Amino acid sequence: MKKIELMVFGLLCLILISSCTENFDELNTDQNGFLTEEVSAKFFLTDTQFRLYSPDRFPYWRAHLIHSDRYAGHFTFGHNSSWWPDELAYSYSAGFTDASFGWLSGYLGNVLDFSRQVEEGAELENEFMFAMALIIKGLYYQMYTDTFGMVPFTEAGVDGILTPKYDEQSVIYQGIIADLNKAMDIIGSTERTGVGVDDVGENDIYLGGDLQKWKKLANTLKLRIGMRALGAPGENFASQTISEALSAPLLDRISGSDLDLWGGNVVMKKDFVISQWAAAAYGDVWHNFGGGSDWTIGATLINLLQDYNDPRLSAYAKPAKGGEFRFIDATDPDDGSRIDPNFQVRLDFILETLDTAGATYTTSTVADTTFLEVPAGQFIGQPTRINGDTYPYVRYDLFSTPSDRVIQPKGSQVDAYPEIVLTSAESYFLQAEAAVRGLSGGDAQALFTDGIREAMKLWSIPDGDAETYIATETIADISTGTVDEKLEKIALQRWLVSYTDGFEAWTVVRDTGYPSDLAAGVSDPIIFGLGTLDGDYPQRLRYGSGAQDNPNFSAVEPIQGEDRQGTTLWFAQ
Repeated sequence: MKKIELMVFGLLCLILISSCTENFDELNTDQNGFLTEEVSAKFFLTDTQFRLYSPDRFPYWRAHLIHSDRYAGHFTFGHNSSWWPDELAYSYSAGFTDASFGWLSGYLGNVLDFSRQVEEGAELENEFMFAMALIIKGLYYQMYTDTFGMVPFTEAGVDGILTPKYDEQSVIYQGIIADLNKAMDIIGSTERTGVGVDDVGENDIYLGGDLQKWKKLANTLKLRIGMRALGAPGENFASQTISEALSAPLLDRISGSDLDLWGGNVVMKKDFVISQWAAAAYGDVWHNFGGGSDWTIGATLINLLQDYNDPRLSAYAKPAKGGEFRFIDATDPDDGSRIDPNFQVRLDFILETLDTAGATYTTSTVADTTFLEVPAGQFIGQPTRINGDTYPYVRYDLFSTPSDRVIQPKGSQVDAYPEIVLTSAESYFLQAEAAVRGLSGGDAQALFTDGIREAMKLWSIPDGDAETYIATETIADISTGTVDEKLEKIALQRWLVSYTDGFEAWTVVRDTGYPSDLAAGVSDPIIFGLGTLDGDYPQRLRYGSGAQDNPNFSAVEPIQGEDRQGTTLWFAQ
């Protein structure tokens, strides 16, 4: 009986094996799975890229809008319908700072994950994608260290090291330069990351997979870091770095394809379909929270654009709505004292702001009420760092707000502003600065005007308007003047082209001291919120709460200085 059962069992097995063998090829080409030739690390590149320049709404609001964009002097809070006076973030708040630190420190995991997928010996090894990872790492670390100063670099992400040391900024800069050199060596003369599925193509939302443009991006970042380090205490590498960068291709003018819509600038086109909880835009804050989250444009920016007839003015901002405004010098009914003893000082400050902007207005006073009429259609910037007592005088409709392109709501599928990665405009400005400083034999004026042309392309300014600006405005002319005067104009153009890139604009102010009215800080406590900094200009962000969990954190203060916003970082000393 057992022999019969075994024979039947064996026969069934043979039938099953035969059946499986007949269908083997079909089973291994299941259309619901992936073939080997369909798998590529390029599918992980896009996520790594956009999270650096368009993170989710939480850090986009707190790291960008509340901190860097406002430290840059581009955006302001503190109008009478805002949730906050413009002193916010100038007075330290752990909750807001932690959001910024958490995002930047946490992003390292994104770039390390992608690097490990494509490094030598990895399952999805691709040396050219690895070169991209090194360049993205450089872009990231430059932003990270210029925001906080000393951060883990040499030991960050190293297997077995759970508490990496904090490296000095000079070490980080040199480490970035070494990574960029390695990436450029890997790329060499290669144009694409591969063929077929190995070509990153449109998955590369910075440069469409063009490796030679990536090489220019890396070299321009190298030039930026060299110029930023130049003259910092003890640096001994900047001059060589600058010389090497100037002798190799940099971001420049290009035209002729959809990717070149913004000239040679490296930008990331906004995705207005993906959820704001993965990739946010200014419009996600502006349109989702009502007037309390709205912001105005800083007076320094509006005045600089307006004073020099800059054609970017209407691309950056909208005119103020204007209207009739009432200011009441109220008194206490019990003792007749003035509710605000500084009423006239604060009202005069508002009027002086209108005068500085060249605004047309009329005033009249009846009893205790001053009537102010401001016609619509004028560009008027709001002064930065207004305190809570001046807040009621800062009427929202008095001031310019961001252009529709900046605050474009998601889903509208229109041409919104791009996220700036690194611009060819800055490439030319840095080259012009090198020429002015005698570090190269380039034509400073020619390089400077080329930078202005590229800056205008970012905002679709007609070529004729750009050429008129170059030909007629003194801020576009560095052919005469002292070295300091020339450097100031270059710094101001770098600050202007960094609009919507608050981290870089803020760094320009700290590094160069321009615009000088921003760098000077504020001093009048009647008008301004002096904050934790006692009116000084913010030089960094404080570390987030998690930083102290690393025992190596204790080594930072003896080298860098106190963990406060006013501590000047190495590059700006």
